[in-house]
Amino acid sequence: MTAAIHPTAIVSDGAVLGAGVRVGPGVVIGDGCEVGDECVLDARAVLERNVRLAAGVRVGIGSVLGGDPQDLKYQGEETWVEIGEGTRIREYSTINRATAQSFRTTVGKGCFIMSYVHLAHDCHLGDGVIISNGTQLAGHVTIEDRAILSGLVAVHQFVKIGKHSFVGGCSRVAKDVPPFLKAVGNPVKLYGLNSVGLQRAGFDEAVIRELKRAYRLFFRSELNVSQAMERAATELSPSPEVAHFLRFLEESGRGVII
Repeated sequence: MTAAIHPTAIVSDGAVLGAGVRVGPGVVIGDGCEVGDECVLDARAVLERNVRLAAGVRVGIGSVLGGDPQDLKYQGEETWVEIGEGTRIREYSTINRATAQSFRTTVGKGCFIMSYVHLAHDCHLGDGVIISNGTQLAGHVTIEDRAILSGLVAVHQFVKIGKHSFVGGCSRVAKDVPPFLKAVGNPVKLYGLNSVGLQRAGFDEAVIRELKRAYRLFFRSELNVSQAMERAATELSPSPEVAHFLRFLEESGRGVII
């Protein structure tokens, strides 16, 4: 099945379109772009250059992918935006190419990026991430699998947001959000385990109980991080989820919110 391209669309000779692609009115597809099978580009969407869309991606009306990074250190290096299979990007969102720091701004499989979201250069999103309307990510932000960010959230550069976490609306996130937890506010604070999200994701009740114990040990006790780590080694079950929680805290670059 060949691509269906509206007569008002502009497609560069240097772009590659897969089978069954639908290109709407006023769409612009620039040099170096690769559009996978069955992708849909709605009216006036723009792929400026060096954008790779896996199969089944949908880009909403007026969204712009592959623009230059908004970073004064950028000197025109060959960098990319890469979007995973089945991801949906709604109206008027922007996703910028990377700098030489990572060379790729990446969004995983099955993500849902709602309207007016901005992903700056060198952001890296895992699979199944949901970002609600108007949320803005600065450069070098990492979001792990299945995290959810509500609307109008502002995320500081170099922040890391852990898997299966939930960030409430209008939060200002300047430090790392540990996996499996809820955070909300300005200044942002932790509000316990993301129990509903974990249950919906099919987590075993025993794992949820251990993660609750880990949260209380690190964030609702009088222990410092080193003391809590020592206790965790002997008191918590060594499940993969608990191990990831502990590793996230150990490796945090900006420090975690409390």
